[in-house]
Amino acid sequence: MDISEVTFLLRDINTGMVEAWQEEFASYSNTVKISCGDIFKGAPTADAIVSPANSFGFMDGGIDMVFSNHFGWQMQHRLQAFLKENHDGELPVGQAVIIETLSSNDSKKKFENPEFNEGKLIKYLISAPTMRIPMNVTDTVNAYLAFRAVIIAVKEHNDSAKNAQNQITSVLCPGLGTAVGKMPHTRCAFQMRQAFEICALEKKNPLKNPKTLGDVWRHHESMLKYKTKL
Repeated sequence: MDISEVTFLLRDINTGMVEAWQEEFASYSNTVKISCGDIFKGAPTADAIVSPANSFGFMDGGIDMVFSNHFGWQMQHRLQAFLKENHDGELPVGQAVIIETLSSNDSKKKFENPEFNEGKLIKYLISAPTMRIPMNVTDTVNAYLAFRAVIIAVKEHNDSAKNAQNQITSVLCPGLGTAVGKMPHTRCAFQMRQAFEICALEKKNPLKNPKTLGDVWRHHESMLKYKTKL
């Protein structure tokens, strides 16, 4: 399926993040659904969920700890094994990988509780680092880079999927770099919209083949300084 047909479910417990998304994605309500609340309890179901992780796959802090408590520590162990095998143990900001949330030995029974994601298992984890290590990413474009990586990873996954059952048609995503990373909600939302328009909708194709470095520089600065005085 085309990436423009994938539904992105943006959800966060912080109302500031939700309001910022609502402003930035107001024109895309058909494919971007926004809600406020816990990422699992009372949340919509999805084929995949985004972990705004660090580059080394540790999932023992912030929202990643919530993920580990929900899916079990087996997911962190398998993610780190995957990174070691395929990325020399480190996944830079701007890249993303997709693994299944459960191993073949894990039971799906516990995920049938209708209070969590409509009683359906989220099949895939998309690990998309927003920081190399836990740190302040306020003055970076890391939310853009991470969401861009998510979109590209989903696109590549779907292109290689052998059947429709393995395709990702919906992605559940929290704020990127806004908790430990302390990125302002408005800046995060703006950067995520930029990634969505460029990579999912291809509305700003000149950035894929810029005529001058100045064009890229101006776009970079607009994301870096968004909602602050220049």
